[in-house]
Amino acid sequence: MGRNFGAYEPERCWVGEVQKICYGSREEAEMAARVAEYDHGITGLTVYKCEYGEHWHLTGGK
Repeated sequence: MGRNFGAYEPERCWVGEVQKICYGSREEAEMAARVAEYDHGITGLTVYKCEYGEHWHLTGGK
């Protein structure tokens, strides 16, 4: 009998009119930016501290 735990849904918060993924630390956000570049070719991502909570987000990207 298999177990279905469902898909992983990262924590998100509203920043303006957009829901952004929350990262627990600057280092975690920077790693996510590197993974996005390596896996998906997305360049130019930067990280910033959320003004609404104690977490970090990514912005930018091409």
